[in-house]
Amino acid sequence: MKFNWKKLIFIAMLGSLLVLAACGGDNNNNDGKSSDGGDKAAGTLEIGVEAGYIDYVKSIVPKFEEETGIKVTVTERDLFESLEALPLDGPAGIAPDVLIAPYDRVGNLGQQGHLAEYTFPDDGRYDDLDKQQVTIDGKTYGAPFVIEALILYYNKDLIDQAPETFADLEALAEDDRFAFTSEQGRTTAFLANWLDFYSTYGLLSAYGGYVFGENGSDPSDVGLNTEGAIEGIEYATEWFNRWPQGMLDATTAGNFINEQFTTGKAAAIIGGPWSASDFNASGINYGVSMIPSLPNGEEYQPFAGGKAWIASNYAKDKEAAQKWLDFVTNEENQQKLYEDKGEVPANQATRVVVSEAGDELTAAVINQYNEAIPMPSIPEMAEVWTGAETLMFDAASGNKTAEESANDAVEVITENISQKY
Repeated sequence: MKFNWKKLIFIAMLGSLLVLAACGGDNNNNDGKSSDGGDKAAGTLEIGVEAGYIDYVKSIVPKFEEETGIKVTVTERDLFESLEALPLDGPAGIAPDVLIAPYDRVGNLGQQGHLAEYTFPDDGRYDDLDKQQVTIDGKTYGAPFVIEALILYYNKDLIDQAPETFADLEALAEDDRFAFTSEQGRTTAFLANWLDFYSTYGLLSAYGGYVFGENGSDPSDVGLNTEGAIEGIEYATEWFNRWPQGMLDATTAGNFINEQFTTGKAAAIIGGPWSASDFNASGINYGVSMIPSLPNGEEYQPFAGGKAWIASNYAKDKEAAQKWLDFVTNEENQQKLYEDKGEVPANQATRVVVSEAGDELTAAVINQYNEAIPMPSIPEMAEVWTGAETLMFDAASGNKTAEESANDAVEVITENISQKY
């Protein structure tokens, strides 16, 4: 989700002033009560999670209460609404004490002062990539919880094994079985939603493109128009010239890809682990693997996605919040997450266990994540989504050359950053 962080900061400041006025200057809730009458005293903890995590969290809360003596309340909260409301709800005393956030939202909220700092347990549960996901300006604001990465799905009834290289995919594109009958010379053998910058970044990155310099921390250095990035765009354009015209419609391309795959018309597609449940429901006999290596010999390098547990900086008892983050991400509870939800745990020890369980999806996500690039967590990333929105369309449609498209996108991004930050 993309929105204007500066506007959000202004709203948060205004909300804080209103709260101060209403409470006669007492913004600390010293009586231990939130404005909705809820108990926010030390030694208590409100955990706010979306519906899909309610049962999982409630199943492990009793042991946490027994071990710590902390009283826990679990409330159902929409993930994104909770994050957007935190700058207002936190000072008002009505935000949950701990909640879940996608990695790309952690740095922004932490930098703006809405998250409590977190100390990693000294047990090796995270590697440097995991830690980087929740760290900005040398400060840590969350506990890695789930990892995600784009992967390759393939139809086992159409091809015997997962393609290992893009040359294999190009060979499939010559197979008449995958000809798109309503458009001569077009194929659905392999499909990827490269109009979506989240999906196309793995291609550009593997060719030498990057979002920001200094490992995503320098917004003055935008690398989406490097020589390598332009080469990646040119290669993607070759595929768009093979694909049906529907692949150039940003609003429907994703649905088109899933429909072609679930109806047996596409042999392989790039997608996220979140698509597996829909493919299971469709009954398609599919396999999962890493995305094939590219013509330049490099591995596809998508964004390293996932979620973290975070603690509100407005929590009454931050020590209790730290204890919950430690507890919910330990080996035992990460194993239970995998068993209950099928999501790949961030905890390194648990990740080893689940990777050896023989599940193709799990192995593919872990292997691809190891090749992935952390998404920049600085606020300027919001301008990349906007500036790169038509990056691939402009080149694939023939409106611009690959170089023109890349240069224009970078110009928009840098100009917006200079105006807003």
